[in-house]
Amino acid sequence: MHIVIPWLVLLLAGMSANAAEAPVDGAALGAGMVNPGYQEKPAWFKESFLDIREDIAEATTTGRRVLLYFYQDGCPYCAKLLNDNFGNREIAEKTQQGFDVIAINMWGDREVTDLQGALTTEKAFAAALRVQYTPTLLFLDESGDVVLRINGYFAPHKFAVALDFVAGRHERKGSFADFFASASPRAANLKLSSLPGTLASPLKLADRGDHGRPLLVLFEQGSCIACDELHSDTLSRSELAYALTNLDVAQVDLRSTDPLQTPDGRQLGARDWARELGIQYAPSLVFFDRQGNEVFRTEAYLRAFHVHGAIDYVVSGAYRWQPSFQRFLQHRTEMLAERGIKVDLMD
Repeated sequence: MHIVIPWLVLLLAGMSANAAEAPVDGAALGAGMVNPGYQEKPAWFKESFLDIREDIAEATTTGRRVLLYFYQDGCPYCAKLLNDNFGNREIAEKTQQGFDVIAINMWGDREVTDLQGALTTEKAFAAALRVQYTPTLLFLDESGDVVLRINGYFAPHKFAVALDFVAGRHERKGSFADFFASASPRAANLKLSSLPGTLASPLKLADRGDHGRPLLVLFEQGSCIACDELHSDTLSRSELAYALTNLDVAQVDLRSTDPLQTPDGRQLGARDWARELGIQYAPSLVFFDRQGNEVFRTEAYLRAFHVHGAIDYVVSGAYRWQPSFQRFLQHRTEMLAERGIKVDLMD
């Protein structure tokens, strides 16, 4: 977590009880000026007029609750919250379902109408709520009371439990500590799992030889349980291992700034390429043909049958004559059933 000090200093130093620093983005301050500490917020955060009472009333009518996210530019653990937590598909979806998230700059001068109806500023509102660290998250109930306060950064596995605790109104039954202990969440690996047989770094995705194999790029990140499961379960199965031999496979950390050669021959940083492709969640599997054209991608949480189907969909060239992947899978399921093979889609 981050103790409150001027943001320029925060670019150089930070503290957290949970994890190491994450990179931050840049955004324009004005003509010829760049704020290197800016962090882009998810598009699904609420565009609030910062009348907190009104925000609570609106959230209540939809069955959601309000989550106040206090941040400051240059805070590496704000970046980590945005990248590791809200960059996790399951957490992002869970947050959107249960909460209206409102970002408040603890040094900001935007006008805020507080819970008593008084006009104030972001920085005065933060001070009144004793916000001393960033990120600070305040989960509010329907009366505006703080149900749960998180001072600093929670790793994804712990943050997901916090969302469940507040969205499920479990504060009415007991403490968050007891709820967390009963949940016993599993932490994800901080680093990417290594898949043997992938292309070596630095990646040269256009210069892969003349063998004609399609390319599969696994966009992943650390602190991603779904990424861990993809490797420990799905890709470790023998049938998937055989299927992958028909492809060139590359692993890309979608938050890395390491340079790579894209399938169309350009030099880009991994993070910039991922953004250009519109990759929002990890893991995402993106397939390219021999000419460097994207032909298919999967961005949902998929089990082995669907991943195997996606590989065959591309390797067989079926995407050229059957534009619907679901119909391709349906046909496969029907043919297997006729041969007496029962398919468990969730296996």
